Amino acid sequence: MAQSPSNAPGKRTERDRSRRVLSQNFLRDPAAIEQIVRAARPGPGDLVVEIGAGRGQLTPTLARQAGRVLAYEVDPSLAAALTAACAPLRNVTCLPRDFLAAPPPRQRFAVVGNIPYALTAPIVDWCLRAPRLTSATLVTQLEYARKRTGDFGRWSRLTVRTWPEFEWRLAGRIPRTAFRPVPRIESGILRLTRRPTALLPAASMPAYRRFVDLGFGGLGGSLHASLSGSYPARRVDAATRAVRLAVDTPVGYVWPEQWLTLFRLLQAPDLR
Repeated sequence: MAQSPSNAPGKRTERDRSRRVLSQNFLRDPAAIEQIVRAARPGPGDLVVEIGAGRGQLTPTLARQAGRVLAYEVDPSLAAALTAACAPLRNVTCLPRDFLAAPPPRQRFAVVGNIPYALTAPIVDWCLRAPRLTSATLVTQLEYARKRTGDFGRWSRLTVRTWPEFEWRLAGRIPRTAFRPVPRIESGILRLTRRPTALLPAASMPAYRRFVDLGFGGLGGSLHASLSGSYPARRVDAATRAVRLAVDTPVGYVWPEQWLTLFRLLQAPDLR
């Protein structure tokens, strides 16, 4: 079949370029949409901030369950389609602007979104810094979601640093075929939930973060070796024995719960 010039091999349209820059892959599978909303669990009194709303693939389903939805879409052509699609939905406000440049709501809110994968890190950082955020349910690259939730059997520095305040969980997987255009990689549902009560007092958090940075940034590969450069060897030996941690365990294989116990033991005035 003959191809029109705009679709000729090697020739990219403006729409193609926009999709590539904005990492646009649109959900087309109703089952995947239901899976994401089910993981988010919005309630009738909840404010939901949707990131990368596109043409409104997720928005109507969120609107049926949430009290109010703020739908962000930075692409002008998609924002126009989103506004038109959501016109009948009285509890949806369409915002044609950059979510990352927006201040977080002053009331409690949840974030949901099929996010641009190229912006995953800054979006997660925005969520972690938002003081009134209760949860974030994000469609990310499966590898990213697995890395952050310990699904590879290893834990990242970011997860361990924020563990006292946030639970990180892999809430599901979404096949490539649920999107159009079909991406080259699988996707996962990353669920971030702020703990009702933090596992450490707020006053201890700066010291805990420094402790985690010390562990991940030290020499020797193992957490025991990293800590031994800043704490007496006797105390490190006793603390690692208490959490059943072998001296040669690589830093990334230490569970967040072990980090918390080690921090409490090594910060204590005396370790019996």
